[in-house]
Amino acid sequence: MKSLRVLAVLCACSLGFVLASHAQGPNDTGSETVAKPKKKGDAPKPAETELPKIPSQYNKKDAPPVNIPTFSTDATTVTVDVAVMDSKGHPIPKLGKQYFRVLEDNVPQQIISYSVGEAPMTICMVVEFSNKFQQVYGETWYQTIQAAYSFAQMLKPEDYLAIVAYDLKPEMLSDFTTDRAETADALQRLRFPGFSEANLYDALTDTIDRMQTIEGRKAILLLSSGVDTFSKQTFDKARRAIQEGGVPIYSVGLMQSIRDRAEAMGALGGIQELNFLQADSQLRTFSTETGGMAFFPHFTSELPSIYQTVSQAMRSQYVLAYNPTNTTRDGKFRKIKVELVDPNTNQPLKITDEKQKPLKYTIVSKGGYKAPRAIE
Repeated sequence: MKSLRVLAVLCACSLGFVLASHAQGPNDTGSETVAKPKKKGDAPKPAETELPKIPSQYNKKDAPPVNIPTFSTDATTVTVDVAVMDSKGHPIPKLGKQYFRVLEDNVPQQIISYSVGEAPMTICMVVEFSNKFQQVYGETWYQTIQAAYSFAQMLKPEDYLAIVAYDLKPEMLSDFTTDRAETADALQRLRFPGFSEANLYDALTDTIDRMQTIEGRKAILLLSSGVDTFSKQTFDKARRAIQEGGVPIYSVGLMQSIRDRAEAMGALGGIQELNFLQADSQLRTFSTETGGMAFFPHFTSELPSIYQTVSQAMRSQYVLAYNPTNTTRDGKFRKIKVELVDPNTNQPLKITDEKQKPLKYTIVSKGGYKAPRAIE
């Protein structure tokens, strides 16, 4: 009878495992490489599961029977997606694992996993659609609509896209899908702005929270003026949540051409100009600290090249993983820095083009992560 009770408890525990599958995008693919890759293959990520639930017949005062085995682990693996871009925004390929160095809080880490390859994109397009700037048939209204449609048209069939519009609050117009008909229906809803608020901080934090369960390479494409009018979140709180969320943000600043003309005509007042400069700074901060990029096009003709840069940065990435040397579970934010170094000299890596001329490059990666907190 005792063995039967143990078996029953084990069965109940096993039923407690649930596969996390909310809004899952395509599985990330990669390839084991060296400086000159020879073989390619998938590098699947393990499925995430919830902890087993304690059977209901045990209350908080009663411990489970001693015959039931329990397991615990302190292992933490940090994954960092890295894009190395030249001065023209093109990815630099064929960089071996030996050229990468990862620092956590300025302490070098040992890279335990390395892969590279082209992968589908999983992107949430967050669109500012407020009556503050996007009045119907106004210039910014047309610019916003064109920017949204242009990005949707450059996607590949296997790319996942969700669309969120925000004014007073964010609204998901379509969930992650490869069905372009659903995307078209969502974009059709960008017709008449409602409220005159543009609560950027709330929209970003809400979207990042929704994207936490998505596997693989994911990002936010933000079409926004960068102005926040009445968010519940403060800038500091939103910045912290965005850093900890680990979702790269690619920002496209709206209204640049309008501001240029207003400034040339002397119609852009001092306070208003400062507000827009602050808005641009916020977009840059959100993008650079999450491993994304910020763009400020003055003409709509610049959009195709911007979206091509975003696509290349997302599809051609190096995926690095390491186990942190700092195993303290304090819930604090840890800064990450990725460098390219010459393994022979331990100095910054010098890259040349086909003509053996020095090539300037930019390393794009997330700025850090939030360490797990010990369960008390």
